[in-house]
Amino acid sequence: MIGHPKVIGIILAYQHATFLEELYRGLPRGSLDEVIVSNDDSGDGIEVIAGRLGIPCYSHPRMGYGGNLKFGMHKAIDKGADYIVEIHGDNQFDTAFIGPAVDKMNQGFDLVLGSRFVDRQQPLRDKMPLVKYLANIGLSAIARTILGVPITEFHTGARIYSRQVIEAVHLDRTSDDFIFGFEILAQAAYHGFKFGEVPTRCYYGRKHTSISLWRSTIYALQMSGVLSEYGLARLGFRTKLFDNRRYHVGNVGD
Repeated sequence: MIGHPKVIGIILAYQHATFLEELYRGLPRGSLDEVIVSNDDSGDGIEVIAGRLGIPCYSHPRMGYGGNLKFGMHKAIDKGADYIVEIHGDNQFDTAFIGPAVDKMNQGFDLVLGSRFVDRQQPLRDKMPLVKYLANIGLSAIARTILGVPITEFHTGARIYSRQVIEAVHLDRTSDDFIFGFEILAQAAYHGFKFGEVPTRCYYGRKHTSISLWRSTIYALQMSGVLSEYGLARLGFRTKLFDNRRYHVGNVGD
């Protein structure tokens, strides 16, 4: 990459009009070159608020979390993004992670996650429900062991992806649901991309869009399926998410 990398933040919106102005004004301006809203058919007038704030807002029919993020990623790539920042529209994650994460990307990492578990006690101090706390620790330990990626959390919504990652993974084969976030991490691990993490916090004392316990159970089962596919791919089998031909990092477009 020559010169200053272009950093575009994607605000993922689904009925988040009431949060948008506070979220936008709290973003670390020096770390972002551009911000866009990817609107998942909210029907709450968020386009008007985004227009008043001067934020490009792209709306589409209802897709779900994964579909909405993929839609926003394509928009960001079209705008020339080198780094894509995932920002949840309910303002649940502390966006202060963005500056340190961009700095880490500039040190040669391919994707950086904002982890709530760098300090294991912080999520509890922030009132993360105990069931989700224990599940996150357990599922992340399993993923860390199988994928061989030394990060403390795989289930965070605070992330930065490089353009190379987005162009290497199979976005067209991924889910439009919540499991998309893990599918893209598993594919990035398979292709040998370099993961990093920085601390972040998440606030549970306000209305937000965390998935229910039932959806979390479904997510855990889906995650097991992704890890099984990963294992088969490492043995040389072609699966839905993974080719048996590994991508060579640094050769996007070759």
